[in-house]
Amino acid sequence: MYFEYGNKEIEYLKKGDKLLGAAIDQIGHIYREVNTDVFSSIVRHIIGQQISTSAQATIWQRLRDRIGAVNPDTIYSIELNELQQIGITFRKAGYIKDLAEKVRNKEFDINSINDLPDEEVIRKLTTLKGVGIWTAEMLMIFCLQRPDVVSFGDLAIHRGMRMLYHHESINREMFEKYRKSYSPYGTVASLYLWAIAGGAIPGMKGDNEI
Repeated sequence: MYFEYGNKEIEYLKKGDKLLGAAIDQIGHIYREVNTDVFSSIVRHIIGQQISTSAQATIWQRLRDRIGAVNPDTIYSIELNELQQIGITFRKAGYIKDLAEKVRNKEFDINSINDLPDEEVIRKLTTLKGVGIWTAEMLMIFCLQRPDVVSFGDLAIHRGMRMLYHHESINREMFEKYRKSYSPYGTVASLYLWAIAGGAIPGMKGDNEI
């Protein structure tokens, strides 16, 4: 399953931002996988903090090979040292075990997340150990498929903005100006900014060339 968007979002962004519009035309449609299961998404995003995408994928597959379905019961049943053996740090393993315990004893109502407005989703998710604002925002995109998320804390978003708009840096005021221009389809803009940061447009200058 991929993040869903179409002509409505694209035409809105192209009309409001000519530079972004030109980039969208060059890049084409972006397919980014989503996982609509909140619990396993939280676990995967905790695993992925401060490691490469490929390392995250490797560890995630090891976890699934070890326990099968990633849910509160299977995570609760595995020991901390077993999580470490497949490549999860002690701290992250503790966060994941804590999440499973909180969901199992109903201290954290994971099923309520889908029905909350964006700000409440962030507030609720960041009460969990190991989940900060950036992780909550990534969950809003790649799990809940919220339409208007642009993360100020995401380094690749900053890089994409610098490359697209030819800035040496992006301060909060500049970021907010761009974020508001993308709204209410900021998430689609984020997909393209990530693509730009990753070199999707040949010849677009990077950090050391602007």
